Amino acid sequence: MNREFRDIVNIGPHCHERFIDSTNTPEIKALDIELAGCSNLSGTYQVARVTPPNHTIFYTLSGEGCVFTPQDKLALPKHSLVLLPADQSFEVRITAEHWDIIWLNLTNSPRWQHLRTPSAQLKSNVDLASVHHAMELLYLESDGHRREGVIPIIQHHLRSVVSQEANVQQARIDVLFSEVEKQLQFDWTVDIMAQRAHYSAPHLHRLCLEKYGRSPIQQVIHLRMIRAKNLLENTQWPVAHIAHYVGYTSVFTFSKRFKKSVGVSPTDYRLSTINSNDMQNTKVG
Repeated sequence: MNREFRDIVNIGPHCHERFIDSTNTPEIKALDIELAGCSNLSGTYQVARVTPPNHTIFYTLSGEGCVFTPQDKLALPKHSLVLLPADQSFEVRITAEHWDIIWLNLTNSPRWQHLRTPSAQLKSNVDLASVHHAMELLYLESDGHRREGVIPIIQHHLRSVVSQEANVQQARIDVLFSEVEKQLQFDWTVDIMAQRAHYSAPHLHRLCLEKYGRSPIQQVIHLRMIRAKNLLENTQWPVAHIAHYVGYTSVFTFSKRFKKSVGVSPTDYRLSTINSNDMQNTKVG
């Protein structure tokens, strides 16, 4: 869809909006929400952004609007929601006599990494009435302690909205590293793992950081060290044999990596395990 985007804020006199920001409602920072609002729109309403830094959600309570993206034009009737990823241009307009909505700007942070999709996501038959009421309370309530009680409601429903996509992506990550664990001797690279998971290398990196707190290669190393410790504890295999089994052709490289990860050499780790077991057996005896 060929469309030139530019920043536009064209809001007519019959539009009423209640803004929730981190100044009047600092509690929203806990959810990485930068700005949000409840809007009752009629007449003129046209807002467009060029490569916005944040993810944006528009949810229709009643009436209808539409959103233009570089890929498509999406209608937003009652109970529909659009998830607009950061850094992708968009434009929204009212297309009926009125359009009542809630909207949220979510920071482009690890919490919302799974919203970094190639295009906008449109969801139908979504019920966010609870989020609407919670946001109205945030706007009206002056007491910070009472506002804090509303935050978990918004958190729960926002997670439910995006969980389907997140679960699909995380399931693919689980499958990928299940394969890795079964073939630790394989020479895993980021490109090979990304190809297996059907993701770009940067997207795979983001998902791994979100799920494990480690990069894809760091997660492979983590799994290799877990297996190596298990083999050192429960077998008499030579260290060289274990090194090859978990994907290291060089015993020196394996030993250096093991010490960096565990804090001691493979040989010292095995000895400490044997000594620990001997002490346990002595106590039992």
